Amino acid sequence: MIDKIQLQNILFLDIETVPCEEHYHNLDPEWQLLWEQKTQYQRRDEYTPEAFYDRAGIWAEFGKIICISAGYFTLKGDIRHFRVTSFFGDESNLLREFNNLLNNHFGQPQHVLCGHNAKEFDIPFLARRMIINGIAIPSKLNLFGKKPWEIPHLDTLELWKFGDYKHFTSLKLLTKVLGIPSPKGDIDGSQVGHVYYVEKDIDRIITYCEKDVVAVAQVFLRLRREELLVDEEIIHV
Repeated sequence: MIDKIQLQNILFLDIETVPCEEHYHNLDPEWQLLWEQKTQYQRRDEYTPEAFYDRAGIWAEFGKIICISAGYFTLKGDIRHFRVTSFFGDESNLLREFNNLLNNHFGQPQHVLCGHNAKEFDIPFLARRMIINGIAIPSKLNLFGKKPWEIPHLDTLELWKFGDYKHFTSLKLLTKVLGIPSPKGDIDGSQVGHVYYVEKDIDRIITYCEKDVVAVAQVFLRLRREELLVDEEIIHV
């Protein structure tokens, strides 16, 4: 089925998120109580709400998006390029910019979105943060009333599961097993909050996010038994 999709109709994406506030004590008492209640099951008795707060970025109610990277193929005859761009800065602004990309360039019926674990994380997170920021959800993210076969999303994790819903494979492991150059640089997801709040190095985060987008595209190519991208084909814009 994925062999029939034209590469230029796919928008590959990845997001990076952090807690809305740098420290737990920056939350007002009501937010602290809500955080305690929200994470009670995950924490059990092993962590206090404050000790668990560094994971707040994975919940849209307590986290925010600091970077969205997107990539797409351009094909001209035998020449293939993969163009990667990123949106960063103020969350409301970056969401609006990404929204414009979807509506203006990837909003037609033939267009689909693709990420790794995107159906469970990136896409719901994007939709929820748009609602929180008062932004209209683009049609590609608005799944209300759609049947499963009408949802315009691909997920490399889901494709790799082959129906085995107990199985989780990280993007890093999947690229390794498929013989794809590692997408990661000098940081991993657990360090993004520190790099953002303490080091204040958004460029480092952008590089990390864009490498993930390239890796997702590479996985998709391998699943279609196509040649992997080489550095000369990847353009950062």
